[in-house]
Amino acid sequence: MIKKLTKHGNSLALVVDRAVLDLLKIDADTLLDISTDGQVLVVAPVRDAKRRKKFEKALDSANRKYGRALKRLAD
Repeated sequence: MIKKLTKHGNSLALVVDRAVLDLLKIDADTLLDISTDGQVLVVAPVRDAKRRKKFEKALDSANRKYGRALKRLAD
């Protein structure tokens, strides 16, 4: 998706489509983490530690269950 910045007072704003916001479960109250590596701008919703821990637990489980098969596929 290619977007153009919009003038907003003395700043520029990036308007994000509702479908993308809904997909990422972002609303007006969601805190956003904005970072860059000097070439790319990354905007990501701040997620709580509980959600992150749940994700890591699921990832660990999947790696234990399918890790060897995934490694073979990667090779």
